[in-house]
Amino acid sequence: MSVVGEKLQPTIFELSRPGRGGGKIPHPAPGALDRVPASARRATPAALPELAESEVVRHFVNLSALNYSVDAGFYPLGSCTMKYNPKLNEWAARLPGFAGLHPLAPAAAAQGTLQMLWELEAMLAEVSGMAAVTLQPAAGAQGELTGILMVRAYHRSRGDLERTEVLVPDSSHGTNPATASMAGFKTVTIPSAPDGGVDVEAFRAALGPRTAAIMITNPSTLGLFEARVGELLQATHAAGALAYMDGANLNAILGRFRPGEAGFDVMHFNVHKTFSTPHGGGGPGAGPVGVREVLVPFLPSPRVVREADGSFRLERDGERPTSIGRVRSFFGSTGVLVRAYAYLRAHGTALREVSDDAVLAANYMKARLAGTYHVPFERACKHEFVASASEIKHRTGVRTLDIAKRLIDKGYHPPTIYFPLTVEEGMLIEPTETESLETIDRFVDALIEIAREAETDPEIVTSAPHDAPVRRLDEATAARQPNLRWRGMTGAERPCGN
Repeated sequence: MSVVGEKLQPTIFELSRPGRGGGKIPHPAPGALDRVPASARRATPAALPELAESEVVRHFVNLSALNYSVDAGFYPLGSCTMKYNPKLNEWAARLPGFAGLHPLAPAAAAQGTLQMLWELEAMLAEVSGMAAVTLQPAAGAQGELTGILMVRAYHRSRGDLERTEVLVPDSSHGTNPATASMAGFKTVTIPSAPDGGVDVEAFRAALGPRTAAIMITNPSTLGLFEARVGELLQATHAAGALAYMDGANLNAILGRFRPGEAGFDVMHFNVHKTFSTPHGGGGPGAGPVGVREVLVPFLPSPRVVREADGSFRLERDGERPTSIGRVRSFFGSTGVLVRAYAYLRAHGTALREVSDDAVLAANYMKARLAGTYHVPFERACKHEFVASASEIKHRTGVRTLDIAKRLIDKGYHPPTIYFPLTVEEGMLIEPTETESLETIDRFVDALIEIAREAETDPEIVTSAPHDAPVRRLDEATAARQPNLRWRGMTGAERPCGN
């Protein structure tokens, strides 16, 4: 790894100086620590850095400037829907009545929050065409697990214990097979057809009395709407299995396709993607799950209940014995849910325009890039599309990874690369509905310019990035041997060395 530029400064421990900034902090009275049992006291003081307040503030402001965010620029990560989120929703989430509410407050003191959650459940049920919704799951992956656990409970309630398999297309999110495995099922991978959809013949061959559920992302991670979804769902239900829809790409179908009406039995929402809350870097998120009538008895508890007098409360312990139980502490990521509520209330019946604009932006960008990069699927995409650098690689040796690194020099966060795995040298690009035509054009121009550089001066691309604070890292070693603890370097150690 090589380091360039002044933005990458020493760590806060390296900036520390003994005695700096500590004199203003009141110290305990003499003998105060003697009242703490020896077993509860440190043998040596905590190794905390010592800096003046100004140094601490400047250090963390500098770190924040190193972080690329949607407030700073275009974030075209495919399959993630990293769109700009209105600051109005941030304001709503910070209202004292929401932000300051204790999670153990009695229902009488939490009526506003409980009403908001109850109404949000109803809104999400309307958007999805589902009968009911749970808001508990903390993210999409936990929403998946919640949905599949309900599927498992459904089959067990009927004494159908032989259903041990879940069918998952090869273009699915990686969390889908992981979820099925965590719930105790065997994953059966279904290949894609040449047009990018599910291979129906392979699907029918795998479907049988051992099938508990199918998990389909629609639109898929190729950015394509599953044209044969009706046929797949009909076959699934005829075999006695249930259908799960991964709702990560819901931003493409708002107001145009309701999964529950189509026949899906359960789905999750990534409200932090579709309905506000900037996400990335591990959170925050929320993954509500919607179900059709057949799975309502198994929803996690507690749910919000509206009494006959109009007041709200949470379900009591044991009130619904068929529930799979609690999947999240307290009620869920309430701050994220407030943002989603504000987003939905602000858009109202205009929600369809969100998906219309996202689909238009993706197809426009796809059409502009089609003459420079290989676009494997000719039919119209939805909110995202796959472009491949395979032909550029074969001519010049420049890989998709090189193009992604060169985009950093152009001032852009790279799109998702090498995913889905079914497309060689693929880039999964999602412009969303919140970016202007000028921003989209500048990003496309940068990709076209990099393709030209690959033909005329490939080394400038293969050695990129040139202007970033950190050059290329050994990502394989970092993944296999993660070093999560800072230690001062000694001798001739290299940065990030073992």
